[in-house]
Amino acid sequence: MAKNGSILLAIDSDASALLKFENHTLIPLAVNGLSEDTLGRRFVVSEHPRLAQILASDQSVRFAADSELPDPYDGLIETDNDQLLVHDCMGVTLFIDGKPWGVLTLDALAPGTFDHIDAMQLTTFISLTAATVKAAGLIASLEQRARYATQTLFRENADHDMIGDSECMRKLRNEISIVAPSQLAVLILGETGVGKELVALRIHLESTHADQVMVYVNCAALPENIAESELFGHIKGAFSGAINDRTGKFELANGGTIFLDEIGELPLSIQAKILRTLQNGEIQRVGSDQQIKVNVRVIAATNRNLQQEVAAGLFRPDLYHRLAVYPMHVPALRERGKDVLLLAGAFLEKNQQRLGVKKLRLDQNAKKALLDYRWPGNIRELEHLLSRAALKSATPENRQADFITISPDYLDIVSEPLNHPVIKIETDLFPVPATPINLKNAVDEFQRQLILQQLAAQQGNMAATARALGLDRGNFHRLIKRLAIN
Repeated sequence: MAKNGSILLAIDSDASALLKFENHTLIPLAVNGLSEDTLGRRFVVSEHPRLAQILASDQSVRFAADSELPDPYDGLIETDNDQLLVHDCMGVTLFIDGKPWGVLTLDALAPGTFDHIDAMQLTTFISLTAATVKAAGLIASLEQRARYATQTLFRENADHDMIGDSECMRKLRNEISIVAPSQLAVLILGETGVGKELVALRIHLESTHADQVMVYVNCAALPENIAESELFGHIKGAFSGAINDRTGKFELANGGTIFLDEIGELPLSIQAKILRTLQNGEIQRVGSDQQIKVNVRVIAATNRNLQQEVAAGLFRPDLYHRLAVYPMHVPALRERGKDVLLLAGAFLEKNQQRLGVKKLRLDQNAKKALLDYRWPGNIRELEHLLSRAALKSATPENRQADFITISPDYLDIVSEPLNHPVIKIETDLFPVPATPINLKNAVDEFQRQLILQQLAAQQGNMAATARALGLDRGNFHRLIKRLAIN
């Protein structure tokens, strides 16, 4: 909805929005004059009485300047004064083929702005808008999104449906639409916190397996001694503690999709068994000689460089090539430009519902701080940061205001973050040796002695030793292999 678009030529307003109605929620598709984070928000109709009234009517609905009903856009209109409230508001439901498709809203800061709107002009414009929406082909794509909303898997994350309008996100969505209907294995690559799980879910929901189960496996959390049983199942008596038959994750996913998250953390022995399953379409429960046929779409994800892992002998090259039939890179948040504001809007809407507070808004300086930050923790870091900011800003005094404004003081970030913290070293604790030393060898020897000390303290228990050293299991095994610790 461009600044000089037909809506502003037809009707004088400070802000306008086109919202699609699906699954009891209004989703902004285009806005003019509203803060960019509005596009990331989701307006649950039951929580916004003005929007509910508009949607329930087949006529245009106008709200008086002194209406006591809260306006969903208070604090979101872009002005020099963040505190200005909406004073004139109207909206109308758009009907496509006789069914409510969404709503068009108009807002103005000055009371009486809409007093002299020509009814015929408005009706004509609304009909034109509805016809344009239908002709633009938005119906098909949004019906597909409605299908996602009905899924129960990953419901907490799926609500946001890969929010973002940057070029790299449009490219990612296009790749998903290409590979999803196929049966190819997909390897999702990207840093921690970029949303690889959402990409996997999207692939599943656009696939021919969409009506079947999607089974999630966190490979990094699988202890090596039970990993085979978790993935492939076991029979009663296969080992101590196997008191009943158990169905493994691959068997549970039969007919659907299995998502192997953090695949790079699996030990080589388990990698070999997964490879056999991918090659033959068969699994074998621990303790059983019977082969079980499975038809499973495999999606894997990792934050590691698996090509380097293969070169280092830490990942099977044959399994890598089986998984990387269609590699897909998920961009880091710092590469996505203003998508951070859309995501921020979604997280703020979510937090105001959780905290039971009135509207949470970002001031201009807070928006700039979010855009300037490098986000080493990506979307997960943004979500946690805004959850803290929402909690700290929701003071008893702020709760009395029409909306709560979040300033940079609440965000705990600086515009130029220190990605590499400066560590002050007390030099007297590390006297300079009389003869030169090799730093790498000295560090390796220190790590070797520390690990041996902890292994002895933990009575040789590898998992307990890894926990004591603050390392995940995969990294710990790689380290002891490199240091040649037996």
